[in-house]
Amino acid sequence: MNSGAGNAGKTRLLLADDHEMLLEMFAIYLRTNHDFEVVTARSFDEAVERIEAEGPFDVALLDWNMPGMHGVAGLKRALQLQGGRPVGIITGEALPKVIDETVAAGAAGIVLKSSGVRSLVNALNLILSGERYLPFDLVMRRADPNEESNDTLTKREMLILVEIAKGKRNKEICADLRLALPTVKMHVSSLCRKLGAKNRLHATVIARDLGLI
Repeated sequence: MNSGAGNAGKTRLLLADDHEMLLEMFAIYLRTNHDFEVVTARSFDEAVERIEAEGPFDVALLDWNMPGMHGVAGLKRALQLQGGRPVGIITGEALPKVIDETVAAGAAGIVLKSSGVRSLVNALNLILSGERYLPFDLVMRRADPNEESNDTLTKREMLILVEIAKGKRNKEICADLRLALPTVKMHVSSLCRKLGAKNRLHATVIARDLGLI
C-alpha cells in the first residue's frame, strides 16, 4: 500500500509521540527491519502539519497524551485529515474509559508502548489489513473495568513517583523524604506493579501518559 509522495512500494507511516527516545527507537526499527517509510512528529500540531503537507498516510499512529492532542478531539481531527485512512493510538497505559472513547471515535487500534517493536509491527499490519487492533490485556480490562479498582496509587507512592521522574535514586529519595531504604524499595515495587511498569523508567512514561505527573 502506498499513498502520496515517497519511496515506491513502502508503507507510509506517520508516527507522532513527544517521548523522543521512544519515537526514534520505533522509527529506526521500522525503517531498518520492515518496509515502512516513517515520518515522525513530536506534537499534535506537528502531526497535523505533516498530514496536510505530505499525507494522507497509509496509517497514522498518534500518542494519546502528546502536546495538543486533547484526546478524542485530536483523534477525530486526524481521522478527518486522513480522509478515511486509518489512525491508531499509541499510549503508555489505557484505562477502560479511554478504550471506549477511542473505539467509539473510530480509532483503528490502540498500541501500548510497553508492547515492544515486534508487537508494534503486528499491530500495524493488522490495522493496514482493515482490522481493529486491541492488545489482549486491554480487551480483558475493557470487559472488566473494575479489575484495577484496588490499584490506585497511595499518597506516598505518588510522592516517590514524582521523585523517580526527577531521576533520583532510592538513596536520594530516602534522604529527601526521610524514609528508610526498605520502605522506598517496597513502594517503588508497588507503584510499578500498579502501573504495569517493567522498571522505573517505564513507570514514569506510563505515569506521564496517564497525567499523574
